[in-house]
Amino acid sequence: MIRIAVVVVSLLIGALPARAQDRIGVVASFSILGDFVRNVGGDRVAVATLVGPSGDAHVYTPSPRDAKQVADARLLVVNGLGLEGWLPRLVQSSGGKATIVTATKGIKTLDADDGDSHDHGKAAGKHDHGDEHTDPHAWQSVLNAKIYVANIRDALIAADPAGEAVYRANAEAYLGKLDALDREVRDQAAKIPAASRKVISSHDAFGYFADAYGIAFIAPQGVSTESEVSARDVARIITQIRTSKIPAVFLENISDPRLIQRIAAETGAKIGGTLYSDSLTAENGDAPTYIDMVRHNIRTLTSALAH
Repeated sequence: MIRIAVVVVSLLIGALPARAQDRIGVVASFSILGDFVRNVGGDRVAVATLVGPSGDAHVYTPSPRDAKQVADARLLVVNGLGLEGWLPRLVQSSGGKATIVTATKGIKTLDADDGDSHDHGKAAGKHDHGDEHTDPHAWQSVLNAKIYVANIRDALIAADPAGEAVYRANAEAYLGKLDALDREVRDQAAKIPAASRKVISSHDAFGYFADAYGIAFIAPQGVSTESEVSARDVARIITQIRTSKIPAVFLENISDPRLIQRIAAETGAKIGGTLYSDSLTAENGDAPTYIDMVRHNIRTLTSALAH
């Protein structure tokens, strides 16, 4: 009986939330990854995010505070695939010894130039930040988000074996929510007539969404918000809107709205709303979590196009 009591007490203690000082310090490069880590890690992790709500990870400038956070972290969770070009220098300057977790490891990536897909599982795992020809926005497919979550779960287990049961249970519950979200997106997308499944967005951030759910996105700006938009690109898109009778254009939360507003004014296409591409919002916004973001995006698209 005494042995059973000891086992029960041990299990109860293991299930209790970790004290603040005992939590695993995890730094995520941007808000969407931070949300994944919180869902898997729960009370056993203390999560800091470098690029916060409504921030742009393409063009971020790290601060001394970021260097300290990276120096103190046990894990550094990054997207890779060229998204965080500023990160290697930050890691080097921090002098920290955090394990770098590339959340896109094993994902079948899309080519930034023509939408062709390639299996970059090994390349992604090498933490390559210089691939200019790969679209880094892999989280825009919910099925890819499940791979992110599995990679984060495995990294947390490796860093904190005592929390394995918690991480597995949290991940399993969250993966179930992502499965339901994927079904919801497919059901919503099916309501949009085939002829209306073309939209204009600010930068080329929705390739994986388009590939997964059959809605074509055309953008004047490339996969990085650092790229310059040429007059020729704008003229090409205006012509395409007119010839293809594209019904709506969409703003993005991280992009200057003026270009899209100008395109809408010149073509008569309506502005269908704001899409969230590379960043979540603050708690009081439309997309404080990844699930909220994807749900908002598909409902915004359906509302504008399903007529």
